Amino acid sequence: MSASRRSGTTDELGPGEPERDGSDLLAALLDGMDAALCAFDAAGVVTHWNREAERILGWTAAEAVGRQGFAGWAVRTADAEEVEGRLLSAMDSPGRQVHEFALLTKEGGRVLVRTQSAAVRGPGGKPAGVYCAFSEVHAQIDLERSIALSEALFEDASWGVVLVDADLRPAVVNAYAARALGIGRSAVLGRPLGDLLPQGVEELESALTHVLAEGAPPAPAEMWVSVRTGEGEKRRCWRSGFLRLSSPLAEEPVPLGVGWLFQDITEAKQAEQEAALLRFRSNQLHRAARAAAECEDPAEAATLHLDFALAGFADHALIDRVADGSAADGEGRIRLVRAAETPSGTPGPSMLSGKAGLPARYAEGHPALQCVARSGSVRAGAGDVGPEEARAWAQARQWPPDAVHALCTVLRSRGRTLGVVTFLRGAGRSRFERPDAVYGEDVAVRIAAALDLADVSGAAEEA
Repeated sequence: MSASRRSGTTDELGPGEPERDGSDLLAALLDGMDAALCAFDAAGVVTHWNREAERILGWTAAEAVGRQGFAGWAVRTADAEEVEGRLLSAMDSPGRQVHEFALLTKEGGRVLVRTQSAAVRGPGGKPAGVYCAFSEVHAQIDLERSIALSEALFEDASWGVVLVDADLRPAVVNAYAARALGIGRSAVLGRPLGDLLPQGVEELESALTHVLAEGAPPAPAEMWVSVRTGEGEKRRCWRSGFLRLSSPLAEEPVPLGVGWLFQDITEAKQAEQEAALLRFRSNQLHRAARAAAECEDPAEAATLHLDFALAGFADHALIDRVADGSAADGEGRIRLVRAAETPSGTPGPSMLSGKAGLPARYAEGHPALQCVARSGSVRAGAGDVGPEEARAWAQARQWPPDAVHALCTVLRSRGRTLGVVTFLRGAGRSRFERPDAVYGEDVAVRIAAALDLADVSGAAEEA
């Protein structure tokens, strides 16, 4: 064949060469198909047979084209009439027909195939034959399973599924993921992840980039993110798995993006963290009790309880004693005297102030005074202010300048109010919550018992 004919042009055809009718192009298209294809004329003679059909059954096009039906070579003689009748019936039926039957390979084996057949119309619209596309049933079932799985994931899955393209933008999301992101399914598509997640997007984008470059990680990852809701931003924990998606049609793997699957485990994670925190605090109380039991001085035992309580709980702590029984009957102005405190500079054990403790110059309405007056815990905080305002807030309350959160818990023993213990946190910690107050009250009970014992011992020595 000349160069002009191979290239598909007709302007350089030599004398006597017929113009191309497109048959070579048709042959190339048929041989390039992923499905096996054969065709029959109106009399049932095989007219086309592509390479995929040759791969599945072993019969070449030269051996197949021109045969009358499948009888005796591609189908058992006993089954040939039924098979050919079902295939050729497509000429008299609208649309496509789907059948399953067994074909014979050249080596004599049997292959179960699924066929789709439809009529080929002639110039006048009359049936001129039938084309039949077929594939091995297991391959077709695998394809259908893949499609069904994909549709189920994006409709009914009980976890989030997001297809992220190579530009790290969502291309497809399912209903669960849209609800988790707090936005409609169509509104998510094509938007940068930073628009969807106020916090945690850097870690997520880093994971997606790694998957595109290196492949899927060996295990799921737990990520904390913030999502926007009608009530503001909420922090959520998502257990995420990632899959790199590559095109099956390319000779070399071409990344299409990343499949991101996640499930919201915030409640389970919070319960796990709370259980771990409760175990740690229980262990601290136990260790403090054992250490305090070895102290000869009950006042020293009180500071030991204070030091053990600080671990993972607060940055500073103060113990203020009620002076002259001013809180015994609830009448008159409450006066507090500093009994012990943690060092405000370098870390170290709490320091006792001794019997000559200095009065605490607390202004009216101070949280410690409110705590004594109520005989209950009081929580306070600087609020959402700048560093200078927070420093001024702490100094106005006679607390270390880096304190922004406070928890004041009353010290009571034998029906008497002995004072108040104040726990303080810096800006790097969260505010005190109700579970923190419960733990602070447990510590205060132990401190109050130790201080009461110190008072009793001191009175006995003086007597």
